[in-house]
Amino acid sequence: MIPFDFQLRTRIVFGPDRVDTLGELAAELGARRAMVVSDPGIVAAGHAVRGVAALERAGIETHLFEGVGENPTDEQVEAGVAFARQCRPELLVGLGGGSSMDCAKGINFIFCCGGRIQDYWGTGKATRPLLPMIGVPTTAGTGSEAQSFALISDSQTHVKMACGDKKAACSVALLDPTLTVTQPATVTALTGIDAIAHAVETYVTSRRNAVSLAFSREAWQLLAENFERVLSHPEDLAARGGMQLGACFAGLAIENSMLGAAHALANPLTAIYDIVHGKAIGLMLPHVIRFNGVEFDGWYRELLEYVPHTNGASRHAKASEVLAEVVAKFAVEAGLPDRLSQCGIDRHRLPELAADAARQWTGGFNPRRVGEQELLSLYEAAF
Repeated sequence: MIPFDFQLRTRIVFGPDRVDTLGELAAELGARRAMVVSDPGIVAAGHAVRGVAALERAGIETHLFEGVGENPTDEQVEAGVAFARQCRPELLVGLGGGSSMDCAKGINFIFCCGGRIQDYWGTGKATRPLLPMIGVPTTAGTGSEAQSFALISDSQTHVKMACGDKKAACSVALLDPTLTVTQPATVTALTGIDAIAHAVETYVTSRRNAVSLAFSREAWQLLAENFERVLSHPEDLAARGGMQLGACFAGLAIENSMLGAAHALANPLTAIYDIVHGKAIGLMLPHVIRFNGVEFDGWYRELLEYVPHTNGASRHAKASEVLAEVVAKFAVEAGLPDRLSQCGIDRHRLPELAADAARQWTGGFNPRRVGEQELLSLYEAAF
């Protein structure tokens, strides 16, 4: 019997073309002025304009901030705060990938409570109520719309700061799979692998509980069934919807059980070598599954029941090995590298990477203990 404290703070609205109801949802929250936080790519694709139009149809004065990069930084958050102080929004809308939603949360912290984003590194640091926020994901990846955490990079140290507070949870998560159809194939692959990693890692963390397992299990089933389909048939709206809903459920699982060693290993690869997060995760996750399988093979066997063509794997096979191969196959089919040596990594710097990985907070929730030596062995296995 594992204790937990669960409250679903976010209303989830799901379905094709539901972005056109954004104005109605915002009006229900009592907003008269809204600030939409997005990035240039989403603006160029027309999604931000569609969201702004929906808000304006509802009579809501709307201002668009598009200064978000791939990995939001403290500088981008500060720029967004300066923008917010000019337009004085009553509602924030994070419209885009996880970066847009995380940046919107960072803006919310400082706009409402003051200080710098570094002041909110950790949990429960908001000193005042925050503005209501609507998360509108245009990818199926981070699940940020279902989480109360924002990942913001320090522009000087490149450290990813996890800033979490229950007050930062979105009031509404608006999931519209039509917004994901225009994604480049690479984005579909990278974000999909990230969502898959969230489902797998949350299923085995030391904080897993009845609530998180329900979300992890459903997320994994949706993602495993639809990932290859969206790669081969990117126009398949049902598959896109399955991926988007799976990513959201995986985000809810993170909210209730955290992540593990794969994310601890991936973050230094992004910070030091600028390897895209989804690529770094795809490289490291199979090795972490094998590592954890030494003690927790039975948990991974449960996930195999939902993988097409494995029939749950042979009862005589090591489940963690089979699942690691499934995940590695997903990464290869997505066109991602399967060795660190293919990414310009200097092998002599692996100990430095391991030391950095040991300082990442997600490693503390891995089911099997990981310190510098264990993390170094995982980097070496992936090299």
